[in-house]
Amino acid sequence: MSTTLNRRTVVLGVIGAATAQGFANRVQAEDAPGLAGRFQDLSRNGNATCSAKFTESIATMPPMSRIKGSCCSPMEMKRYGEQVKGLVKYRAIMMIPPDPYDIPAATAQQMMPYYDRQLTADERRRYDFAMANSDEKGPCCCQCWRWKMYGGLAKYLIREHGFTGEQIVDVWNLSNGCGGGA
Repeated sequence: MSTTLNRRTVVLGVIGAATAQGFANRVQAEDAPGLAGRFQDLSRNGNATCSAKFTESIATMPPMSRIKGSCCSPMEMKRYGEQVKGLVKYRAIMMIPPDPYDIPAATAQQMMPYYDRQLTADERRRYDFAMANSDEKGPCCCQCWRWKMYGGLAKYLIREHGFTGEQIVDVWNLSNGCGGGA
């Protein structure tokens, strides 16, 4: 038992503070009893906007800071619960935020540059499928920081994890942070 505990301690030490915080947020997002409190906090204390200035500011945010709340419309508790529950299936991929309204700045900083990456013809076909079939006809309702972050995430998932267009649609639809219902 102590060997297992020591291994976990070493692994967490190696992973680093940002990943450990991401794990803590992942566990917290899956905690249904705490969901209502998180909803209240995120819906009242958000800092996300759709402005170009906000998008540019992400590059200079401390990696441990958070991008919180909805950009466009008020959050809805029912939809928020569905999203957090649905994103649990992707918990093994640390780049997919488990809460679409509470995103580590470090994740956005890592994924936004992927948006400009070129795709192979097959990868482009999968990405184009997602663009045509997601609820928003893209990663977000407007071409803001979320568009670049989740567009970059899609390219990362296609290239590094072999995601299909259908899987990207699922991630984008569950990760919609514009607020409002489905």
